[in-house]
Amino acid sequence: RKADTGSKVEWRQEITVKISGDHDTTASSAEIIEYRKIESMDGVAAIRSYLDRLVTGDGKCRGMKVLLLDASTTQTVSCVFSQTEILSRDVYLVSRLDDANQNSNLERLDVQGNEKNKQDTKTSHLKAVCFLRPTESNAGLLAKELQNPRFSEYHLFFTGILPTGLLRILAEHDEQELIRQVQEFYGDFCPVNEDLLTLNCRNTVALSASAGTAGHYAYAHLYERNRRGLESMLLALKRQPAAIRYPSSSPLAYQLAKDVAHSISSDQIFHFRRGRSSNNSLVLLILDRKDDPVTPLLSQWTYQAMVHELLGLNNNRVILRGAPNVAKDLEEVVLTATQDEFFRSNRHANFGELGEAIKKLLDNYQRQTQTHNVSNLNTIEDMQTFMEKYPELRSQSHNVSKHVAIMGELARLVDVCSLMDVSQFEQELACSNDHSAHIRELMAKLNSSSVQIPDKLRLGFLYALRYERTGQVDLVKAAMRKGGVPEDLVDLVETLLKYAGAKSRGPGLYGSKDDVFVKMTKSFMTSVQGVSNVYSQHVPVLMDTIQSIAKGKLKSDTHPFMMGGSTAGSTEQGTSKIPEEILIFMAGGVTYEEATKVSEFNEANAGKIKVILGGSTIHNSTSFLEELKIL
Repeated sequence: RKADTGSKVEWRQEITVKISGDHDTTASSAEIIEYRKIESMDGVAAIRSYLDRLVTGDGKCRGMKVLLLDASTTQTVSCVFSQTEILSRDVYLVSRLDDANQNSNLERLDVQGNEKNKQDTKTSHLKAVCFLRPTESNAGLLAKELQNPRFSEYHLFFTGILPTGLLRILAEHDEQELIRQVQEFYGDFCPVNEDLLTLNCRNTVALSASAGTAGHYAYAHLYERNRRGLESMLLALKRQPAAIRYPSSSPLAYQLAKDVAHSISSDQIFHFRRGRSSNNSLVLLILDRKDDPVTPLLSQWTYQAMVHELLGLNNNRVILRGAPNVAKDLEEVVLTATQDEFFRSNRHANFGELGEAIKKLLDNYQRQTQTHNVSNLNTIEDMQTFMEKYPELRSQSHNVSKHVAIMGELARLVDVCSLMDVSQFEQELACSNDHSAHIRELMAKLNSSSVQIPDKLRLGFLYALRYERTGQVDLVKAAMRKGGVPEDLVDLVETLLKYAGAKSRGPGLYGSKDDVFVKMTKSFMTSVQGVSNVYSQHVPVLMDTIQSIAKGKLKSDTHPFMMGGSTAGSTEQGTSKIPEEILIFMAGGVTYEEATKVSEFNEANAGKIKVILGGSTIHNSTSFLEELKIL
């Protein structure tokens, strides 16, 4: 642990055995069992297994302890554990190492910029378990902590590969020998759903736009965050890709694929078992948001996506403050699949199905409350039963009230913003090519007082993307100004076309001449079978790519191999064999619509192929437009 290179090598070897169990024949049976537990592709289970070990210091920190986190790991922990669940595991306190209000070793300034009186928060009888990103800033914070220790010992767990230089800094400042262990637990991402992972890394649209130009140096820190986050996903899922692929149109995806492939080939920590089956392989597919700018601009109609689009779903929290008829205890609510059975079951339900499900939830709750009505308590046994059930009923009451309040606010916003009418036109712009009808209806929408300014902006964007070369974009921009859209937002039309116009993005958004027959067939089948929901006709480009991989028909000229082209079973036609697992990472961010489609694909192909979707962040239309503004 002291700054010599030999100790560093020994420490990394120990971690390699614990994580993969492949590089040392002395790996214990317990370690192999631990590997098999996480064999399935499940982001939530991967992080939860790390945190189960973390709260006990990996078995070396018994008794009451303090959990020290940073801003990033706080989000990671909150995705899989509630505060109550953590505190029930002998954790006395959860605190932020990087927050001056919670760390007495940091300067606290008042509004005039003067240093506040420091509070003595030393608790020498407690042990500290630290779960942090391996960054220079966190190493500096730990160095300050070790110079003026608040706890009796420190157990350090980093979310990624710890550079030798940072390990040396820690060793040099640990003069009192308080560090008991240093380990790498690869949790440098947030598992929102079992098959949806995010880095919560904003402003990556600019990273994509600047890739391959001289301006990319300004976003080097964002690139590094995305690279490390992607590598952490592979390590947490314990997968070594058999192949890495990327779209030939994206310099950013190419660079990420190249650097990740280099990390895998140069560091044995990535080398995991592939399983007994020769076809048991993972394909890592790195994509770029600019190849599909339409999906983030559309209105959403499934529960999780609607909440994110209309109310905001950040770190599993929904803010209802300011909404009419919302009780004070419901102004900020938690919405997470790991702690809410109703949400887990209905997160991908559409708006109509959701209304029916909430009605059933409410009816069921009313039946239970009638059964346990206080007026029906006639015996001591009845009273005992009531008291045993009371905490559960109270929790259920809050859960029902929460979902009713969210549903009520969603319904109000849909009505106030005329979203059903707007969304139907959005779907037509995204899915069909009829310029005369589209320009006529668009002009009517832009002149309408019932359509909100953000919706007029999105409609203008969707028109410009589809009819960039053949339409009347300047006429539409003039109508947007006349309709009340501010000038700076109208200017974003050109920004969007520069970022993700026909010259910048890859093929597939609106198809090509070769796809005409396929689209006609699809249109005919739709007219025969009917559309189950006119608000969900759009299919993201991502799903066409997944379907191509699942059929072994993803061509190497559009999605070349960075690694594993021959071993992954390339054919003479430039396609490949069908993998059993696909990890997709979309630089620039993903959407909940894409997550829903991936979940439906996994359900339909259970036992055949599994897809996990990861991205820089999770966009709604607001966050996507905000990132366009900085280009």
